[in-house]
Amino acid sequence: MTEARQITKDNAYEAVSPDDFEAMMNVERYNRRSGAFDKIISATHDHFWDPLDPRYIDFSEPFDQENEMMISPDLVPELTLPCFAALPEKEKTRFVNETARWMMSAILHGEQGALNLSASLCHILLDPGAQEYAANQAREEARHVTAFAAYVKSRWGKPLAVGETLGNLLAEMVNAKEVYKKIVGMQLLVEGLAMGTFATFFNTARDPLLVKLCQLAMTDEAFHHKFGKIWADRTIPKLTQEERDIIEDWAANVFQTLLFNLVNPEQKKVIYADFGLDWKLVQAEMLEAVTDEDRREGMKDAANVFRVLVKTLLKAGIITDRTKSFYAIYVDMDELKNEDDRMVGDDIAEQGIAFLKTVNFGSKKTAQTVAAE
Repeated sequence: MTEARQITKDNAYEAVSPDDFEAMMNVERYNRRSGAFDKIISATHDHFWDPLDPRYIDFSEPFDQENEMMISPDLVPELTLPCFAALPEKEKTRFVNETARWMMSAILHGEQGALNLSASLCHILLDPGAQEYAANQAREEARHVTAFAAYVKSRWGKPLAVGETLGNLLAEMVNAKEVYKKIVGMQLLVEGLAMGTFATFFNTARDPLLVKLCQLAMTDEAFHHKFGKIWADRTIPKLTQEERDIIEDWAANVFQTLLFNLVNPEQKKVIYADFGLDWKLVQAEMLEAVTDEDRREGMKDAANVFRVLVKTLLKAGIITDRTKSFYAIYVDMDELKNEDDRMVGDDIAEQGIAFLKTVNFGSKKTAQTVAAE
C-alpha cells in the first residue's frame, strides 16, 4: 500500500497517521499551539444555535406541499423537457417537491460527510489550535445533521439514498490520509458548494422554514470556509511546482465530477421512476437541451453554485494558467479575478448571526452562562 503524501508547508497543518495516538501525547506538542484559528474559535458562541429549540427554528411549521412548490421551478430544469410536458400541474408540483427532497437529502449526506471529515482531522492534526478548530467544526456539522434530518422528517418522513457521485466523493475525502484532499475537498469545494446552494435557497425557496434553515446553516459554513482559506493562504504560495500541480489537478478533477454528475439524471433516477419516466429518456432530452452555453449563462449568476466553486478555487490560488482555460469555458475568469474576496452568502450569514445574538444574548444571560448551560 502506497503511503499517503502529505503536502504540508505550515506547522499548523502538520499531520500524523490516524492511528498514531502516541504522537498526540508528545509533551513538546502541547506548547506548539498556532494562533491562526483563535478568532474563528472564539467567535463560535456568536453563531451558536440549537435545532431542537424552537426559539431558533420550529420544525412544526406547516407547508402545503400538495398544492405549493417548496422551491423555485427555475431550479428544476426537467420541467422544460418534452417528457414532462404531459404531466398534470399537480404532478409537476409534486415533482418539484420531490426534487427538493432529493436536494435536501444530498445536503444531509454532505453534512454527515463534513461531520466525519472534521472528526477525522482531530485524529491527524498535531497542532492543538487546528485540532480545537476541527473539534468545533465537528460539533457544528453535527447540529446541521440534526437540523436537516429534522427538516426532511417534517416534510417527507425520511431522506432519499445518497447519489453515487456525491457518496463516492464524500467517502474519498473522509477516508483520505492527505490533509490537502480533506481541506481542498471539504473546506473549500464542498463548503463553497454549500454556501452557493444555501444562498440560492435563501433567496428563492418558497418554504419559509427552508429559508430560515439555510440562513442558520450559513452562519456556521462561513467560518468553515475561512478555515480552508487560512490553509490556502499559508500553503499555496510555498508549494513547489510539482506540489501545486498535484493539488490543482485534483481540485479540477473534483470540480469536473461535480459539474457533470451532481445533477445528472442518472443520479435522480429514483425520482423519475415514481412519475413513470425512464431516466435514460430524461437524460437524452437533458443532453440535447442543456449545452455548455447554457451552463455559462447560468454561471453569470453570483449565487450559481458552480460559479461559487470556481471563485473559491481562484481566490485560493488553486487555479493557474495550467487549468484556467478549462474553467474559462464556463466562467469569465477575468471578471472573477477582479471581484473582492467576499463570498456569496457572507451578508446573509452576518444577518443570521445578528439574529442569533438577539436570541443568545438578548436577555440578562451572558455569553459565558449560555455556553455553560
